[in-house]
Amino acid sequence: MPNDRSPVPRLVTSLPGPKAKALIDGDERYTSPSYTRPYPLAAHRGFGAVIEDVDGNRFLDFTAGIAVCSTGHCHPEVVAAIKTQADTLLHMSGTDFYYAPQRDLAQKLAEITPGSDAKRVFLTNSGAESVEAAFKLARFHTGRKHVIAFSGAFHGRTMGALSLTSSKAVQRAGFGPLIPGVRHVDFPNPWRGPSVDDCLRQIEKIFHHIVPANEVAAFFVEPIQGEGGYIVPPPDFHPRLKKLAEHHGICYAVDEIQAGMGRTGRLFAIEHWNVVPDIVCLAKGLASGMPLGAIVARADLMDWPPGSHGTTFGGNPLCCVAALETIRLLEGGLVANAARTGDYLRKRLAELTDRFEVIGDVRGLGLMVGVELVRDRASKEPAPLQRDRLIEHCFRKGLLLLGCGENTVRFCPPLVVGEMEIDTAVSIFADALTQIQ
Repeated sequence: MPNDRSPVPRLVTSLPGPKAKALIDGDERYTSPSYTRPYPLAAHRGFGAVIEDVDGNRFLDFTAGIAVCSTGHCHPEVVAAIKTQADTLLHMSGTDFYYAPQRDLAQKLAEITPGSDAKRVFLTNSGAESVEAAFKLARFHTGRKHVIAFSGAFHGRTMGALSLTSSKAVQRAGFGPLIPGVRHVDFPNPWRGPSVDDCLRQIEKIFHHIVPANEVAAFFVEPIQGEGGYIVPPPDFHPRLKKLAEHHGICYAVDEIQAGMGRTGRLFAIEHWNVVPDIVCLAKGLASGMPLGAIVARADLMDWPPGSHGTTFGGNPLCCVAALETIRLLEGGLVANAARTGDYLRKRLAELTDRFEVIGDVRGLGLMVGVELVRDRASKEPAPLQRDRLIEHCFRKGLLLLGCGENTVRFCPPLVVGEMEIDTAVSIFADALTQIQ
């Protein structure tokens, strides 16, 4: 399949096709109703930025498995590393034993994450687990109970991560009481507001009226809000928030799960602001589709004793070698490609604003780009129904996209994407826009 370079998209059946319908019927009979499927894609295989469904329809994938397949689907060098490791050792649990892939990955992550201080690494299975670990570590290290996060944030759905999450009410409804001691303030939004000053004033009000600063363990913050709408904060936000954290001895925990691993044109998104976090949470693009997450923290901060936190499968050997190969490919040119093609993608999407009044804002860094849809630019009234219809139209034309926030379309293709694929995607997107105006 990787040698087949026939044009994409290529649609050979109606959507969903007969095999996809059969698969979906069986899936929906047995799987959890909590899954959210925006359109009936039944994936079979993939390469690069292409997904083929069970009926042989080929789609241009600008979701990358929700920003996971950073090196593209089934990158041959990542697959080869996994196959070689599978012949040697599948599992031995890094919590209790030693093996080279875990050591090698921990060393590499300690070397490449921001900051020159000595660091330590804890490996997990997912982004939510990384956030859980960071939450626990911040409380343990500081001896403080309270945490401040941001409205619109998504940090995961396990109980600690969910307590930090403030993206959609449905994600929290019915699961309370959640972990106590978490408070949310607004995230600055250059297009809609509020300002950085407004957000920092909200934090100071918490310090003065609710929880003193010396009882706050951590700020949990995304460099760029992901599920909240691909919102890039103003340039002074992270530096000022980090300065406030340092002043009060508060851990600066940065959730790089969606924005990290090269997606924004830097290896880690927080590098755009020259801010060094105390704790970095990773997952998604770390291992090109294998289930792996991590937290990286200063060595003096990761001071919990043996047995205080562990994992059975985190740091699995196959996942570790996939991550090492992923990082090699990212450093070998894919981060630079994300910066270059991301600029091109934003330029092409911005060109559509003169043609389509429904486009309110185009924003992002690298290949993390959001297009916010509105009913009216003057009022900036959100257009969520139009957004959902747009994504459905794109699927029917062979382009895979996802939403984020209330009314934003996210573009997060694999970092191997080229300008020709971007031109195709933007052409399909523009054609779909004509259907919803």
